Amino acid sequence: MAVEQPLTGETTRIHDIGYRGYDGPRLGRSYARRSLYSQSLRGAYGLGRSVKSKVLPMLLFAVMCVPAAIMVAVAVATKAHELPVGYTRYAIMMQAVISLYVASQAPQAVSRDLRFKTVPLYFSRPIETADYVRAKFAALASAVFILTAAPLLVMYVGALLSKLGFAHQTKEFAEGLVSVALLSLLFAGIGLVIAAVTPRRGFGIAAVIAVLVISYGAVSTLQAIATTQGHDGAVPWIGLFSPVTLIDGVQSAFLGATTRAPGGVAPTTGQGVVAVLVTLALIAGSYGLLLRRYKKVGL
Repeated sequence: MAVEQPLTGETTRIHDIGYRGYDGPRLGRSYARRSLYSQSLRGAYGLGRSVKSKVLPMLLFAVMCVPAAIMVAVAVATKAHELPVGYTRYAIMMQAVISLYVASQAPQAVSRDLRFKTVPLYFSRPIETADYVRAKFAALASAVFILTAAPLLVMYVGALLSKLGFAHQTKEFAEGLVSVALLSLLFAGIGLVIAAVTPRRGFGIAAVIAVLVISYGAVSTLQAIATTQGHDGAVPWIGLFSPVTLIDGVQSAFLGATTRAPGGVAPTTGQGVVAVLVTLALIAGSYGLLLRRYKKVGL
């Protein structure tokens, strides 16, 4: 039976392979949160990633801006006294493009971390669940806001170059920015909650499209049926069940927008207040569900 010999100075070696302790500044949670936000926002447009990853978000960004540029060109050429489409109506008109963008980028923001089980690695650093959720939520909401606000800016600059009324255009532009800010928060929250359920990006994309696009089609159909049967008062209430029609109700009630609901039935002030409360509740609820989801994932 072999007897293990004790280690002596001649059989042991300590090798210096160049590792050094870090003696620089400790930037802490806020820096980590900002870095995660910046990286996620850049990733939403494919920046810092492969060329293939840039194609879809940049294409959708162009699709959002080109109609606005065309409308401005038409207004300038015809010397119109008003833009063909209002600032608050533009995002609702382009809701299919916005939904496709959210469906493609929400899973990209969170699904890979879930699929490759890298979420616990984030929490091994000075970053907590709330920091991760805040950074991802803010990044996607900012990306959607850039997507929806850029064409409004094109329209605003074009309107000023066309010498349309400065005060009137500025007021409507500000109302449009408020509308797309709410839309960005709502769509980002819903998209991230759905995408965070599954690590499969394809499933996440399909689920987000189903919720955002199919719900809009179903609600619009029910609103049309209610209008046909003479139940106009039910139209704003039905609009509470789709993110797109919900934003339409809010801006129709308080931001001077013309509703796109069938029959042109605008919500009353009370119905508008309910729409605002439902919107804020969905945004806060999305954030709460993300916190709950990532507390389990980070274990």
